[in-house]
Amino acid sequence: MLRISKLTDYGIVLLARLAQEPLGATLTAREMAEASALPLPVVSKMLKALVGAGLLCSQRGVKGGYQLRREPATLTVAALIEALEGPVALVACTAGPGNCEQEGCCTVREPWQRINNAVRATLESVTLAELLPANVSANAKLLAIEATRGGDAGRDIHNSNIPVRP
Repeated sequence: MLRISKLTDYGIVLLARLAQEPLGATLTAREMAEASALPLPVVSKMLKALVGAGLLCSQRGVKGGYQLRREPATLTVAALIEALEGPVALVACTAGPGNCEQEGCCTVREPWQRINNAVRATLESVTLAELLPANVSANAKLLAIEATRGGDAGRDIHNSNIPVRP
């Protein structure tokens, strides 16, 4: 079975939760743990990994927390997986040359590379923004627009703390 790790799945859930906020907004590890129904130690571990991968930035202090470094629409699922797990490689030979002892005599290498390329292209075609429920993404955009205008339309919708997963 082809499957990403549970921790990578959690990392993407946390990124999706942050993506529900306007760019630049911060959430604490505790807020993210509560919103995603994940244990705080797991959330803290993943947030540190996401900062280390360059996907998030962190701020210390009273108004501290975590925030996305880039717009959700510019982050592909492939980039998220690669930041947390390494290259998308279904079998060893698709990770690059020299990763498989059978490379020189393998008769299925080329088909596996085609399959791997198709999977990777699909992961590249989906962004973090597309992982969000349509209404959450639209509300975050509305809030960002209103924030630049100095308004507060949509504030009640934004503060609904819609979880990424039930």
